[in-house]
Amino acid sequence: MALKEIDSEIYKAIESETFRQRNSLELIASENFSSKAILEAQGSVMQNKYAEGYPHKRYYGGCEFMDKVEELAMKRAKKLFGCEHVNVQPLSGVPANMAAYFSLAEFGDTIMGLELSHGGHLSHGHWISFSAKWFKSVHYQVDSKTEVIDYEVLRKLAKQEHPKIIVSGASAYPRTLHFDKFKEICDEVDAYHIADISHIAGLVAVGLHPSPVPYADIVTTTTHKTLRGPRSAIIMCKEKWAKSVDRMVFPGIHGGPHMHTIAAKAVCFKEALSPEFKLYQRQILNNAKTIEMELKRYGYRLVAGGTDTHLLLVDLRNKKITGKEAEEALGKVSITVNRNTIPYDPQKPFIASGIRIGTPAVTTRGMKEPEMKKICKLIDEVITHPDDEKVLEKVKNGIKELCDSFPLYV
Repeated sequence: MALKEIDSEIYKAIESETFRQRNSLELIASENFSSKAILEAQGSVMQNKYAEGYPHKRYYGGCEFMDKVEELAMKRAKKLFGCEHVNVQPLSGVPANMAAYFSLAEFGDTIMGLELSHGGHLSHGHWISFSAKWFKSVHYQVDSKTEVIDYEVLRKLAKQEHPKIIVSGASAYPRTLHFDKFKEICDEVDAYHIADISHIAGLVAVGLHPSPVPYADIVTTTTHKTLRGPRSAIIMCKEKWAKSVDRMVFPGIHGGPHMHTIAAKAVCFKEALSPEFKLYQRQILNNAKTIEMELKRYGYRLVAGGTDTHLLLVDLRNKKITGKEAEEALGKVSITVNRNTIPYDPQKPFIASGIRIGTPAVTTRGMKEPEMKKICKLIDEVITHPDDEKVLEKVKNGIKELCDSFPLYV
C-alpha cells in the first residue's frame, strides 16, 4: 500500500479510525457509513481534475468525463427528489445555505430560522455564523409545553418581523416538519421559503417524510446523513431560481468543484433510487421508535414526547447527569453520542442537559429492533452507573459483541 510506505503516521491514523468505527456504536444522528462504492468513487482520479463551470460550459479543457459524471448526478438527484433544478456542486451544507440565501436576499435582509438551542442549525441565523453577521437574524422557537413548532406563533412573528426568507429545517428536531404550513406563512408575509432537509433527506427521498420540494423556493441538503453518501451537499430549486443559484455557487462561493465528491454523490443517488433504500429508511424509523419506547420504559424524558424521524433528543435532568457527562461516560464504552441542548435548557451549550441519539449508522450495519433494545439497556446501565468500572467493563463487552455480530466494511 502506497500510503503505508509514504506516510506511516497518516496510515496509522486512518487504520485507527477504521478500528474505532468497526468497534463502536455510532449513534450520532448526523453520521453514517457510506458504501464501499461511494468510498471508491470519492477516492478516485476524479479528484485530479479542475472543472470550473458547468457541464459543456467549462473554463478548462479535458472535462468530457467530468461533464458525464455531473450530468448523471444531476439527473439522478432530480429523479430522486422530483425537483425542477439541482446544483450538485456545493461543497458542504453551510456553503449550500450561503448560496441559497444570497440567491434570494441581499446583505442586511432579515432571515428567520429555528433557534439553535431549540433544534435549529448554526447556519440558520445563529449569532456566531455568517447567517447572522451578514443578515438580520430572527428566530422562532418551539412551544415550551409541547416542544414542537407552533405555526400560529410562527405566523405572528413573521407578520411582526417581515423576513425576506423563512428557513424550515433543523438539526435536532425529532418531529415532522410541515412544509406546507411554512409556505402558507411565507405567502402571507411575502417571504421566500428555504428548506434545509440535511437530516431528513433520506426519509424525504423515499416518501417517509413530507417533501418540501412542492412548497419551497429553494431546498438544500447535505448528502452524508440519512442519504448515506459522501460529505457534501446539493441545492434544489424552482426553475425560475436556477440561474441565480448556479451563479451564486459558481463563481459566487467557490472555484473548481470537487469532481471526485460529485462522482460519489452520483453513486449515492443511484443507491438511494433502489427499492432496498426505502426498506433501509423504514428500518431507520422502526429503530428510532424502538429506542423511544425502550428509553421511556427506563424512565427517560424525551423532548417533544418522542420522534417521527431518525433522531431522539433525551432530557437527562431527571437522571442527575449532564449531557457532557453522559457523552463522556458513553464514550468510555464505545458508544458515540453528542451532548445537545434541550429547549429552554438551563445549562450552557458546552455542558447541555441532553444527548442526541440517531439510528442511521447502526441501521446501516444491519441492526434492527432487538439490537435497539439491547443498546438502550446498555445506555441505561452507563447513565445510571457512570463511575462504576465493573458496569462499564460489562457494557463495553456487550458493545463488542454487538459490533462483532454486525461487522462494518468486511
